[in-house]
Amino acid sequence: MDEFKACNLDYCPENILIDVLSYLSVRELVRAGRVCKRWRRLVKDQRLWRLVDLTAWKGVTSRILWVLLRQFLGCGLRCLRLRGLLLSARGGTFLSESWLKALSTKCPRLSKLYLLHADLRSLPSCQLLPTSLQVLELRGCELPRGFFDQSLPTSPADPQERAEATSSVGAQQKGRDQKGKGSGSPSGISIERLVLNNVPSFTDQHLQSLTSWERLSRLELRDTFRVTANGLRSCAAKDGVCGVEGLFRLKFLEIGITGRQGYQLQMASLGLGAGWLGLEELSLGGKEVGPGLLCASRLKDLKCLCLWACTLSEMQIVRSCRMLRGLRRLEFLDVIFQPRQCPPVVEGEGGGEEEQDSEEAVGGDSSNDENKLDMNDPIPSLRRSLAVLLPCCALVFTNCSVQINAD
Repeated sequence: MDEFKACNLDYCPENILIDVLSYLSVRELVRAGRVCKRWRRLVKDQRLWRLVDLTAWKGVTSRILWVLLRQFLGCGLRCLRLRGLLLSARGGTFLSESWLKALSTKCPRLSKLYLLHADLRSLPSCQLLPTSLQVLELRGCELPRGFFDQSLPTSPADPQERAEATSSVGAQQKGRDQKGKGSGSPSGISIERLVLNNVPSFTDQHLQSLTSWERLSRLELRDTFRVTANGLRSCAAKDGVCGVEGLFRLKFLEIGITGRQGYQLQMASLGLGAGWLGLEELSLGGKEVGPGLLCASRLKDLKCLCLWACTLSEMQIVRSCRMLRGLRRLEFLDVIFQPRQCPPVVEGEGGGEEEQDSEEAVGGDSSNDENKLDMNDPIPSLRRSLAVLLPCCALVFTNCSVQINAD
């Protein structure tokens, strides 16, 4: 018993102590580093700083960010989540150019950055962000007008220096062509996934700036009320004079409007009516589902379609899916289905509406309980109708419900 009484944390291996410290928050880790020299050395282990979430720490200031960067953050950082001061009474600048440059230098493996309620109007361009970023998620942020512009460096004033600069750029371009890599310049934007959630300042001009990004393959627009159908149509991948123009590398697109009453509905998904080359996955939510379904038939390369947070009828879905012969996955997420009123008209079946009504009447006499349930629940009949239209498509229903009328 005396041996057990004398045991303390000093006898525990460092790997076990690091596992225990991994359950602490960032604020608790900083406090744990003040216990002793050994704990301070353990707290600085980069295995504890792979995923740093500062959104729950409401008192974070620029001074605290500098302390974390100088003492704790390093090459082990992969994901960083920050909460800005946009809704704070103190206000002030949160992210500075010098801090972002130091972040990109000290954390070369940072691949995901999440910003919540951050005022980015003090930053001239997103090129100040670390070049190693692959995922950028902005929620409730304020953006300057040219934030997503990928501008070239300023040209020198001397004509000889300008000629030397152009020749060096041409030599670098030839070298990249010989290597066969499609990446941009070292100072270019390498972001592959961009998520914008409730960013009112995001406009068609910002969307047009994304066409210069060479690696963008996933774009998620949620509650971006100022994006119009014309803006989306101008950025769609299409054949041009010099080849394919627009966001031709984009494979996944999400458009959804679910909140904020009183805003004028732009119906940006109507911009999909002109087609989009290479777009394989489409996600529509809220008020964008109705106009988006009308234009989904123009997407020739579409393979996956997700509908979420909306109210749909069986007839609306069947009519929209007639032209989507290449669809391989159709997902319904948090969808409220309206009760079935009339049987859907499936393409390829002749005889008109009267024959279908008579067939369903005969079938209703033969089967008692099943057809009674189908009259109220559209999901079984929707499965049968889509199985005829899209035999190779997988249907997924997640957290769906059926609207029940008072009658």
